[in-house]
Amino acid sequence: MKIKVSIVILGLLLLAVTGCKNDVLPKPAGYLRLDYPVAQYADFKTPCPFTFESNDAAIVEGKSDCSYTITYPKMKATIYLTYKPVSNNIKKLLRDAQKLTFEHVIKADDIIEQPYLNPDKKVYGMFYQVDGNAATNSQFYATDSTRHFITGSVYFYAKPNFDSIMPAASYIKNDMQHLLETLKWK
Repeated sequence: MKIKVSIVILGLLLLAVTGCKNDVLPKPAGYLRLDYPVAQYADFKTPCPFTFESNDAAIVEGKSDCSYTITYPKMKATIYLTYKPVSNNIKKLLRDAQKLTFEHVIKADDIIEQPYLNPDKKVYGMFYQVDGNAATNSQFYATDSTRHFITGSVYFYAKPNFDSIMPAASYIKNDMQHLLETLKWK
């Protein structure tokens, strides 16, 4: 009887010692938590036939053809604005703007279209939110449909990984929407 009890106790001890192993698992890759300041906007006057409000945290640089870059150094991102005058080519300009957006359909999980209409300022356009690992996460175009046409798109200087750039992409998307909402033709 003592032998049976000893064997059972020895078995339980052996089971307890070997059954308590913790498997070592590698930690999943983590991303930094990024918090950005509340956006402060100011009028940006241009010699071109339009004006808009830009974020004070961004650096706006223009070219002689009325194209602008709005750079966010801390986020390693740039919004590219391109202006084109309309001269009986509105259909081509619209087609080109939409084609640029839908070229990202290969990498995008979803493309959300948000029409923008402001009859008081005569600004009409479309804002695109591109979800997924596409090269650009937000794009827009705006026009008065008779004289002016402008496109905007944001690009990050990093490999597209939507999860890691999502806070910055969301912040800049809000800035782009604000730019579109404050766009005025001269």
